[in-house]
Order: sequence, then structure tokens, then C-alpha cells
Amino acid sequence: MTALTLARPENIDRLLRLVTDFHLEEGIEQSEGTRHDALMPLLEGSPHGAIYLLGPSRAPIGYIIISFGWSVEFAGLDGMIDEIYIRPSVRGRGIGSEVLNALPKALAGAGLKALHLEVNRDNPRARKLYEKLRFAPRENYILMSRKL
Repeated sequence: MTALTLARPENIDRLLRLVTDFHLEEGIEQSEGTRHDALMPLLEGSPHGAIYLLGPSRAPIGYIIISFGWSVEFAGLDGMIDEIYIRPSVRGRGIGSEVLNALPKALAGAGLKALHLEVNRDNPRARKLYEKLRFAPRENYILMSRKL
């Protein structure tokens, strides 16, 4: 089982390297300062989300960030997987599947009613994985965002 460790402020340097790698891979443009400032509240225990390191905390192989919200439709606390990243050198070994099977069970035990994620329409490999893990597209719904 891949270790999942709740990230803390002392993990910021390791986490920043991973997040920067993910953002480069995905074409997300963000300054180092903005990235740091977005991560720190979660590392300091904000109730709005959590970051888990994957693998050994001294040398993590990835991370997953979950943001929490409230849903009347799902009758309680829900979560959005904001980012999940696994180093390219260890992908394809079932680590993502393992994490996305274990973490929802643990979060359900803490009262989470639903877990959501976004996937690029042009990434059939990821879509297939998520569907295998029982994530399903919501018919008649699309995610829409407004940057403020």
C-alpha cells in the first residue's frame, strides 16, 4: 500500500517541487509565490481542504489535493480532487488506482458524501481509469468556472 501522509508546513519545499512539475506538465502558469501562498493555508490546517503526500514523506512520489465544500444535492460534505500528481517515473504501477480507492473510503468515514474530479476530455487513459474507479460523468452537467 502506498503511504498517504497528511502534508504539513514542513513539507512545503518537497511539495512545491512536485506541484511545479505538475503545473509545467499541464501548462498551468503560476508564479512560485502564488503557488506557495495557495498551498500554505492547507498545510496549516485550513478546513477548506487537505493535501496528502504519496509515498515516503521525506521523498514523496506524488500528491493529491482535495478541497471541501457542502452539497445539498449530496446531503452534506463533498470534496473536489483539485490536483493529483504522480511522478512520471513511477506511473503505470497502480499507485493512482490504489490512492483513489483508499482515500475515498477514509474520507467517507470522516463524513464525506461525494467526491468529484475534473478530467481533460482529450485524455481517454485518465477517463478510463477514473471510470474504472467508479467516478462517472454527470449527464446534462458541465463544470463552468468564473475566475475572480
